[in-house]
Amino acid sequence: MEPTQILLVEDDPNDVELIQLALEQYNFVNKIDIAFDGEQAVHYLFGRDGQPPTKELPKLVLLDLKLPKIDGIQILEMIRNSPRTRNLVVVVMTSSAENNDLKTCYDLGVNSYIVKPLDFQQFMEVSRQMGFYWMMLNQFPAQE
Repeated sequence: MEPTQILLVEDDPNDVELIQLALEQYNFVNKIDIAFDGEQAVHYLFGRDGQPPTKELPKLVLLDLKLPKIDGIQILEMIRNSPRTRNLVVVVMTSSAENNDLKTCYDLGVNSYIVKPLDFQQFMEVSRQMGFYWMMLNQFPAQE
């Protein structure tokens, strides 16, 4: 069985910990890589200084919008504009409930948009449900 992998792009260490806890508690994911800002995410997905990426593409990118250095909308746009990453599953999980952000993300081809709940238990449950759907039920195309 191939390793399941998520790239979590999140700058809030508390949210990182909660998402990891929720996903690992139910064994949906064998490996979670973390980018704490937009620049790290871009290097992970596209490489750095003209060099190709050092890691295989993840099955799922869990993307916050409000990030240092490069924001999530710019990252989503890069993902959708690159033949290498165009078909990646991208789920935005953010505190922004702004309609403009929602519309922009869907216009760019996001697969799902989730507003982070403020309540701890709800946050854990939303993370669990998201992980279950995308990692257990959803079918991914084979990586080329």
